[in-house]
Amino acid sequence: MQEVFRFNGIDIRAGQRRTVDLAIARLYTHTDMKMPVHVVHGKKTGPRLFVSGAIHGDEINGPEIIRRLLKLKLLSRLRGTLIAIPIINIYGYVNHSRYLPDRRDLNRSFPGSEKGSLGSHLARLFLDQIAAHCTHGIDLHSGSNHRNNLPQVRTSLDDPETAAMARAFGAPVIIDSRLRDGSLREAVREMGIPMLLYEGGEALRFNEVAIHMGMRGIVAVMRRIGMLPKREEHRPEVEPLIATRTTWVRAPISGILPWRINVGARVRKGDRVAVIADPFGELEEPVYAPVSGIVIGVLNLPMAHRGDALFNIASLSEKADVEATLEALDIFLTPEGGINIEDVP
Repeated sequence: MQEVFRFNGIDIRAGQRRTVDLAIARLYTHTDMKMPVHVVHGKKTGPRLFVSGAIHGDEINGPEIIRRLLKLKLLSRLRGTLIAIPIINIYGYVNHSRYLPDRRDLNRSFPGSEKGSLGSHLARLFLDQIAAHCTHGIDLHSGSNHRNNLPQVRTSLDDPETAAMARAFGAPVIIDSRLRDGSLREAVREMGIPMLLYEGGEALRFNEVAIHMGMRGIVAVMRRIGMLPKREEHRPEVEPLIATRTTWVRAPISGILPWRINVGARVRKGDRVAVIADPFGELEEPVYAPVSGIVIGVLNLPMAHRGDALFNIASLSEKADVEATLEALDIFLTPEGGINIEDVP
C-alpha cells in the first residue's frame, strides 16, 4: 500500500481520490479564484504524473481530455498518483482568452516568482505545489488564433525517457522541438522531470479526433511508465513521424482564401497549397509550399493580411512512410466516421 499523500494540507490515503482547490489571486471584486486539482492516489506505489490543460485559457480540448480521463474505470487499477489539473489559467478560461488579465502569456512566465506578476505567481505556484510532487508530466494544448493543429507531440528527444513516452503516446507526428524560454516544458525539464506537450484541434472548439487521441495517448503513456497494466491483446500502432523542423507559410498578399489544402496533407516543395484573392475577383495569387513535409497546422479563418501565417509544415525524413501513418489513424474512427469514445487502449 502507498503511504498517505499530503497535498495542499490535505491527506489522501491509498485508493482515494480528492478534488483540492489551490487558492490563487482574487479578482478585484474580492471574488476568490481557485485552481481545481484532482488527485487520484493509487493503492500501490508507482510514478506520479501530472496532466494539465488550459495553460492558455482558450484551449479547451485539454480540459475535455482530462474530464474523460478521470471517468475511466481503468483508474481503479492505478499504481502511483495521477494529479490532474484541467484548467491552469482560470482567468483566461472564464473569459475565453488565451492570456491572463494583464495580457501576459502564462506559458512564458515560468519558473515564476511569488513577488512577480500574476503569471509569475501562478507559474511558481504550479511548480512548487504540483510539479515538485511528480516524476512525469503531460501538458495539453490546441492551436491558437483560428488555427487547427494536427494531433502532435512536441518534446525533446535527447532524453531517453521522454523519447519513450513520446513514442508510446501514439500521435501521428512527434516534433523534436527546442525549449522555449519561460515555458512550463523548460521549467519542468530543469527540474529533471520528463514531460510531453500534446497539441491538437483549435482554440474554443472541441475536436473529437484530437480529444480522443489525447485521452488514448495519456493512457498509453501511463501504461508505458508502469501506472496502468499493459494490454494483453495486440492492437495496431501508429508509427509516429519524426520532425526536427517546422516552417510557417505566410500570405504573400492580403485577401480571402477561396481554396487551401487541409491539415494532415503531404506536400512537396513547390506544390500549390492555397489561393489568395481580392474581394473583386480581379487578382488571384497562388501560394506554394517552400519545403516538403506534412501540414500540421492550418489557418481556418478565410481572410488573411500579408504576412499572416497560413500553414505550418513539418519537415520529415525521406524514409518516413507518411501515407501508412495517416492511414493507421483510421483505428481511431468507427465505421460511421465518428469516434468510439469507449474504445480506450
